[in-house]
Amino acid sequence: QVLLVESGGGLVQPGGSLTVSCVVSGGIFSNYAMGWFRQAPGKEREFVVAISRSGITKYYGDSVKGRFTISRDNAKTTVYLQMNSLRPEDTGVYYCAAKNNDYRLRNDYYDYWGQGTQVTVSS
Repeated sequence: QVLLVESGGGLVQPGGSLTVSCVVSGGIFSNYAMGWFRQAPGKEREFVVAISRSGITKYYGDSVKGRFTISRDNAKTTVYLQMNSLRPEDTGVYYCAAKNNDYRLRNDYYDYWGQGTQVTVSS
């Protein structure tokens, strides 16, 4: 069974930074493309960022380009989302997801999902 566990969420002021992590267990991490999605209250789940299995190709949602960075550490079976210049509209539950291929990573057709970590941007 593949298990994804997110951590690192919290409360941060506008303009601040935060890094959330997702540890994957129960599978071969290097076989998975990884993505981050978020869902704000009353809104649909939204694509944030994704990284291919090799780590070479990265995809970013338009609203986070230039502010967020995704990375992966295969040795630690962990994917990271570094968030800078945070805005109140970045508030939401951030979900980590894993996929067995590198296709259509902007869509939410992923094979495995974590439980999510709350990120709140507020003064």
